Amino acid sequence: MTYEFLRHESYDDGRIVRIVLNRPEVRNAQNRGLIAELHSAMLAAEADDQVRVVILAGAGGVFSSGHDLASPRAVAERGDGPGRHPTYNENGGTRSGAEFRYLQEWHHFFQNTLRWRNLRKITIAQTQGPVYAGGLMLAWACDLITASETTRFADVVATRLGLCGAEYFAHPFELGPRRAKELLLTGDSLDAEEAYRIGMVARVFPDAEIDELTLEFARRIAAVPTVTALLVKESVNQAQDATGFLTALNGAFALHQVNHAHWAALHDDRLPMATPADGVPDWREAPPVVQRSRTLVRGDER
Repeated sequence: MTYEFLRHESYDDGRIVRIVLNRPEVRNAQNRGLIAELHSAMLAAEADDQVRVVILAGAGGVFSSGHDLASPRAVAERGDGPGRHPTYNENGGTRSGAEFRYLQEWHHFFQNTLRWRNLRKITIAQTQGPVYAGGLMLAWACDLITASETTRFADVVATRLGLCGAEYFAHPFELGPRRAKELLLTGDSLDAEEAYRIGMVARVFPDAEIDELTLEFARRIAAVPTVTALLVKESVNQAQDATGFLTALNGAFALHQVNHAHWAALHDDRLPMATPADGVPDWREAPPVVQRSRTLVRGDER
């Protein structure tokens, strides 16, 4: 298959594939076309009996800056003229308001991510640079994460858009409940070292070597019998599900839609997110990379 927004690489006679988000000019922001192509590429890898491990990476210096809100291509996909993405015509155009947004985000941002999390192959997110919001969703959907030394993980949608986190709300499970609240409420980021320390990241590699070292890491996993690898994945995912993972994600997604509906109700143009007039910075400006402080504070002494 030919992709417009992805690169597809194959290694070791097809035992390992690397799917590369290929929009470096917009920091690999996820427009609708990219998400649709990614879903097709993931399902194709799942259906290929030769594939054992799927690596998900990003071209250039950024894994993914999240959902594409403003590029000309993304705007055209949501518009009424040429370039409109076919998924915006779902349900015969009969749905509107909060229901339309709910169905769109449920399918493309929530259910797709869950589907990738449960893919019948082992998946590795190869991350570098900023990994923001929707970028976190892609990384967290994978079984393992490698990171370059310059990787920063953050969900800035609360502090920049007035929303209560990304649609696939795995934050409390990946970060712990208090760390999740802290990072969402401050917009601060985790560096690769701390993400490794808390168990979110499996390996931290030098920037210049992450492609090859992630591939070597994948080769170790590809050597495990396929039935064993699949049942290891399923056993761990079922254990997580038994703690209420899926129930929590479904509940958080519904709250995310309430949050969208709140802002849409307040704005004359129905914009479903906060604006500077609501007390948040302009989301079109790149968020500052603020590393989570480890400074201990006792009274006024630092």
